Amino acid sequence: MSVLDKHHDALEVHETMFGTKNGRLAVSLDLLTDALALVGQHGVYCQVSEPSKGGSKMDIALIMEQIKDAKELVQSTMELSSKSSRNFNSKQ
Repeated sequence: MSVLDKHHDALEVHETMFGTKNGRLAVSLDLLTDALALVGQHGVYCQVSEPSKGGSKMDIALIMEQIKDAKELVQSTMELSSKSSRNFNSKQ
């Protein structure tokens, strides 16, 4: 199943609100946020189930940092796209 099929409902809502490009970016941002929450939950689980082992803390921190960076890039792309379309509309 393709990602477009899997997230069809969310894509339909966001693409209607923001247009195709920004709608897909918005859904991507939602997916990254969900992944960040899951990684955080996993980190808590690891601390509770195996408190003496600290090895996974660094892995979790690196994953969370990468997801946060990806979210920032998606957000900055949405902002650029929004500015671009506002400039285009004001010139017409």
